[in-house]
Amino acid sequence: MTDIHTTRIEGRADEAAWDRYVGENPGATGYHLTAWRHVLTTVFGHRTVYLMATGAQREVRGILPLVLLSSPLFGRFLVSLPYFNYGGLLADSDEARSALLTAAADCAKEWGASHVELRHMGGPELTWPKKDHKVSMRLELPTRFDELMKAFPPKLRSQVKRGEKDGMTTHLGGAELLDDFYRVFSLNMRDLGTPVYHKLFFAEILATFSKDAKICCVRSGEKPVAAGFVYGFRQTLEIPWASSDRRYARSAPNMLLYGAALKYACEQGYRVFDFGRSSKDSGTYRFKEQWGARPVQLKWYYWLRDGGPLPELNPQNPKYAVAIRAWQHLPLPVTTWIGPMISKYLP
Repeated sequence: MTDIHTTRIEGRADEAAWDRYVGENPGATGYHLTAWRHVLTTVFGHRTVYLMATGAQREVRGILPLVLLSSPLFGRFLVSLPYFNYGGLLADSDEARSALLTAAADCAKEWGASHVELRHMGGPELTWPKKDHKVSMRLELPTRFDELMKAFPPKLRSQVKRGEKDGMTTHLGGAELLDDFYRVFSLNMRDLGTPVYHKLFFAEILATFSKDAKICCVRSGEKPVAAGFVYGFRQTLEIPWASSDRRYARSAPNMLLYGAALKYACEQGYRVFDFGRSSKDSGTYRFKEQWGARPVQLKWYYWLRDGGPLPELNPQNPKYAVAIRAWQHLPLPVTTWIGPMISKYLP
């Protein structure tokens, strides 16, 4: 007879116990915090289930946050967590891990979901089938930014400084830079053929994580030409979203942007800079690799209701090629208006 029980957390007491467990678990990411649940429900209105495994004394033994995405266009499925690179299951034992996986599958059946997707970095292997096509590109940081600059190849240092030589300036802050960030971000997303998130998504993150989330912006005069959104947890600073205006590519504002973000990371005492996920040997992989970043394997696990192939809801899927090309030719105001209605359902 097992001493492990799983429950769906409700109320502040459960959330406090959950967050204490996150704080004590070395494998946790910032996205395991319950504050992200409130961001996603406030902005997108998604239904969520946060599963907690407890022992005989009601001590927390494991957690699994799940978000339900449901639309006629893309289907109905659970993700931990959508929009981000990380999430997934944390547990102290195989028994707690198994109980949470069973509870997740039961929830998927109850809600009519076709599959469950868990986004993991490291940790014990799960029994579910997995993809390992993505890596997280990470750079260990020195305590001083000038040490990092000296370690870069001369060509890279020159590219980082090019924007400043052309009169560009860097700015770091919070909500006061949101319009600048969103102007560049929405343009870049249109050019990539990807629906953009609503600006309120980023505003809510900045309000919820005012100490940990910042915007870094590069301007040419008063015009934003590159911008990135950074989020810190423990010793790692991540840049989950970064964009630049391709019309200013000659001055390499994207290189100045990353240089400024790395400088901020060093000054704030972070020990690792997370460039985000990439497919192995892709263009973005090589861009991040030139900074000295090294790949860390990501493992995405799946429960499938009806078996069959693993889901491929991503821009590389050929079935979306025509839609992507059409999106790239739409006027920016149109994609900024329609995009948030679609992107909320894309994991």
